[in-house]
Amino acid sequence: MTDEAKPEELVTWDSDGGIARITINSPATGNSLTGPMRDRLGDLMDLASEDLAVRCVVLTGAGDRHFCTGANLAGPQPERPARPEGAPDRAMGDAARLIRRGWQRLVGSILDCEKPVIAAVNGTAAGGGAQLVLACDLVVMADSAKLVEVFVRRGIIPDAGGAYLLPRIVGTHVAKELMFLAEDVPASRCAELGIANRVVSAEELVPTVDDLASRLATAPTRAIALTKALVNRSLESGRQVAFDDEAAAQDWLTASADFDEGIAAFRERRAPEFKGW
Repeated sequence: MTDEAKPEELVTWDSDGGIARITINSPATGNSLTGPMRDRLGDLMDLASEDLAVRCVVLTGAGDRHFCTGANLAGPQPERPARPEGAPDRAMGDAARLIRRGWQRLVGSILDCEKPVIAAVNGTAAGGGAQLVLACDLVVMADSAKLVEVFVRRGIIPDAGGAYLLPRIVGTHVAKELMFLAEDVPASRCAELGIANRVVSAEELVPTVDDLASRLATAPTRAIALTKALVNRSLESGRQVAFDDEAAAQDWLTASADFDEGIAAFRERRAPEFKGW
């Protein structure tokens, strides 16, 4: 694929059987994301969140070498307003605005997606691509894949929410090690650190992810959405707030059709047939 390809060709969407599969389709550039590709990926996460036909999301990269290697700085970028005469090419606030509207918005779209998101990590996840992995709910890695917090190699700080996400998964000391040294972290160590839920051979990556996605696509989708929100929010709240959130979420859930079906199936001693709402 080339930079001239349309964003919908470079970030593809396929939905079937309750599973939305989003693929970063630019293997020639390491599945790095241009501005339009990044924005499309965020838009698709928002679409998956609101689409009642979608009950699980799988995010992966094309090819067998790269999941996503972060930002493609050589590709097309969002247009900026014209600068007044004499104004600097880069002004205070430009970089912060770019991060907030770009990669932070993308990572937030994964964290806030009301459907479970599985990362099928087929190859290297570096820079912003590593943070995409961290933002997903479940992570399955090929044994040949690796994660790299590459930022300090380039003389920059971790962005795309990395300093928020990584310590919550591996702890502060290990997070600092991975970010300070910027070393390749193989899939096996990702599993040891709790970043990856499962590590499988490259041949087993798709079947393993498909099995997980199929199970989630027949689960009570609203219950999973509220569970996801409770777990994410619990990392930033005290006990009383967490307990209040739990009580409110349980109250909301009792209005769902799947709640009624779950109770009925339990009483009738049969397998439930959840609809997703």
